[in-house]
Formats: sequence, C-alpha cells, structure tokens
Amino acid sequence: MLIRSRRDFLRATLQSVTALGAIGAINTLAAGSAPYQALVCVFLTGGNDGHNTVIPITTAQQNYSLYATNRGPLALPSTSLLDIPAGSDTYGLHPSLVEIQNLYIAKKAAILANVGVLVEPTNRTSYLAANGGAAVPAALFSHSDQASQWQTSVPNGLGATGWGGRLADSVQSLYNTGAQFPTVTSIQGCGLFCTGKNTLPATVPPSGPVQLNAAVTDPNVQSAVNSLLSFSNGLQLVQAANSIVTNGANYANTLASQINSVTINTPFPANNPLAAQLLMVAKLIGLRNTLGMSRQIFFCNLDGFDTHGSQLETQVLLLQQLSQAVNAFYSATQELLVDNQVITFTASEFGRTLSPNGNDGSDHAWGNHHFIVGTGVKGGAMYGAYPSLAFGSQNDTNMRGTIIPTTSVDQYGATLATWFGVPGSSLATIFPNSANFPASSLNIGFLG
Repeated sequence: MLIRSRRDFLRATLQSVTALGAIGAINTLAAGSAPYQALVCVFLTGGNDGHNTVIPITTAQQNYSLYATNRGPLALPSTSLLDIPAGSDTYGLHPSLVEIQNLYIAKKAAILANVGVLVEPTNRTSYLAANGGAAVPAALFSHSDQASQWQTSVPNGLGATGWGGRLADSVQSLYNTGAQFPTVTSIQGCGLFCTGKNTLPATVPPSGPVQLNAAVTDPNVQSAVNSLLSFSNGLQLVQAANSIVTNGANYANTLASQINSVTINTPFPANNPLAAQLLMVAKLIGLRNTLGMSRQIFFCNLDGFDTHGSQLETQVLLLQQLSQAVNAFYSATQELLVDNQVITFTASEFGRTLSPNGNDGSDHAWGNHHFIVGTGVKGGAMYGAYPSLAFGSQNDTNMRGTIIPTTSVDQYGATLATWFGVPGSSLATIFPNSANFPASSLNIGFLG
C-alpha cells in the first residue's frame, strides 16, 4: 500500500494493529490469587442445522420415525447415528461427531437443546397472535440481524456492545487488575460479541501476531514511522491513535517472542481451520501467568453452515472439523492442567427448518442445539427442552419445523457468566432481557 499522507499512515497502521491483536499490554507478573478461568466461544457461522446434529431415537416425547418422516430426504439413517443417553431417553449425534460423543459419554460434554434469541418466553400461540402476542426478535431469520442479536443479546434493538465484551467489563476490575492484556481475544471473525463499553478485544490470528516492524525492513522508513508516532500536534484524537499504535506494535513484538515459548504437545488435526484457531487459544492460555490473566474470553469461528443446498455433504466435513478440533483443544487443556477451568461452548445465529427446501438443503429458522465442553461441565446430559418435531406444534412458528427456542441466549449466557465469576447484580446489565425469564432459569445447571 502506498502511504501518501499521515491520515493514510494512521489508517493503515490502525488496521495492522487490529490484525496484530495488540490492543493491550503484556504483564510479566504472575496472575493474581483468583483461580484462572476461560470461556471459549465457537461460533458456527451460517446457521448450523441442529436437526441433523442431535436426533431423537427413542424418547418419551417422540422417536426416530417422526424425525425421518418430517425430515424427508435430509434424514440421516438411524444406523449411522452415534447413540447418547439423556436420562431415560436415547438420542443420536451426527456420525461425524465421534469425538464429541466420546466426550459426552465421558461426562466432559453436555448438550443444551433448542437455544435461540428471545425477548421473552414464546410459543406458537403467542407468536402468531396478531395483537397482544409475545414480543419477538426483530428481523427474524436474517443472517446479519440474528448473528448480531446472538452476539449482543439485544434482540429488539441495536446493540453497540456484545455480551462477551460486557462480561469483560464486569470482571476486569475483579480479576484482571494486574493484567493489561485484553480480557477478550478474537482469533477469527468476532463481531460485536467481543466489544465492551470499557474494554476492547485483542485479535490474534491463528498464525500468531504479525509484528509491525517485521513488515517494514528499511531502517529509514522505520525511523520515519517512529517520528510520526511520536510527533505531537496537539490534537487529542490523533495523539490517542498514536498511543494505541505505538503500544500495539510494542505489545505485538513482545507477544510474538513469548508465544514461541509455549509448547503444546497435543496433536491438532491438519487442514482444519477451527483446529488452527483453537491451537492458538491453547498457546495463549499457556501464557496466562506471563500475561497476568485470571479471566479470559476467546472467540473462534467456523464458517460454511448456510446449507441451502448440498447440506448432507457439507455437514459431514464441517461437523467433523468441529468435533476433532474441540476434542484436540480439550486434550490440550488437560496438558496445560486447566481442563477444569476452561469451558468451550458453541453458538450459531440460528437453526434451520426441519422440512427440506427442495434443493437438498434447509432454510433459515430459529432455535438450535449447542455443545458445552470441559471437565467443569456436568456432562453426559441434555439440558433445556428438546422440541417437538411435529409440524404445527407449540414449538413451530409455521408448518415447516421452524422451531421456537425454549431457552434464550440470555439464560445460556447467564449460566456461563455465573460460572465465570460475574456478580449476580451485573447479569441484568450484561443480558438486558434476563428479567423477562424466571430468576431460577438464569442458571441452567450444566456447570458446576
């Protein structure tokens, strides 16, 4: 890029700092006395098809035959499913989820059924009521709107911050007072989830931080860059930008040197974009004491789940990547001796319709099923309420199996936040609609 002016330079450099993941400072002091805890969000971008992720086989409510009838050509053969118990019921996981099945059976993973963005508890009757019906999220079934609402937990307005960032705001002064490196780190693709009111995220790509000076090899250019950054023109905004860029470059250089000191012996699968991201998360967790961190939040992204066509073929690879990557990461947390202190959880902007769309795929829907993984999970169990797969049931917005969530993002996130050490008095700020749900439901119980 040809830099013609100071403005061009600042723009280019600020963009570089974001890529470097260098907003924050590195503290070589050990973390404080609070025990370390981390949340790792894996966002399945595009809207994963939950109906082929967790399938009823024999349950008190319904069985495989109802699923197969209403799923039509998208139904997975019953013989291919990976059986898991859920109380007295039996469900099946997608055949690509071998590793997650093993974690579930070992009670290191749990399932939260039928989660989605809600303003208040909703069913088919209240959803369809012309007047006086339940308040529902704006622009339902839209990728951009639903992704934003999932990440902000603001389903009926515009959110400027995300609930991950607001979690960071809440715990920063409680647990990370000795750390200047950000509480939230985006590895790839984080939207508003990572942004707080008082805190900003770092961005560290899977390949690691890229040093600004490494991209500028001419010493004369480096000198000119340093002169620009140290020049005082009296403009507060420019001076603040200069400070961010300068500190960011220094922090990235330090992080780049430190990251190589972390050895992760756990093998991670190759040619797996999520595995590459989670390996970087493991390395950053390995630096927790060096960075002075007691609480961390990470955001990873696996894209490609918008399966309007070729769904069966597409999900095979994507869910395999998810399962293998999450399993490798869990093993890495065991290696780092923090498997009881790190919780990995999935999210996605929405689920998909139960009925196929005539193009070997399914369309945008609402509720979805998610996984929570870690030694601290009360695993081997399904939480929430698995919905009826009968068309036109109280769980269906229409006659296509567009499932209304029975658990809200607020309830899901509040459970994670409580485990993370967020004071109960802060939950209403982090999850603005949490007061619309019973107080007892704000801790679903899947964490110890």
